[in-house]
Amino acid sequence: MTELQILGIGCPKCQTLAAETQAAADALGIEYTLDKVTNLQEIMKFKVMMTPALVVDGVVKVAGRVPSVAEITTWLATAAEKAEQR
Repeated sequence: MTELQILGIGCPKCQTLAAETQAAADALGIEYTLDKVTNLQEIMKFKVMMTPALVVDGVVKVAGRVPSVAEITTWLATAAEKAEQR
């Protein structure tokens, strides 16, 4: 199962990133959990200085911008492949 986290305080960009990430994961048909991390101290543990940020299986993939759906899809497909190999 792929663990996805959206880091941000709930701004419109954070909401867009969450929606696009969920849509990409659903389109791929992967098993995932999606958590929204809004606590600033928790966000800082990832050493992220700008939000929104996307974390896939504990690895920050992007911070400070909303990536394209194609980028998100690529990251999620790669993570899903790694999860299957475990």
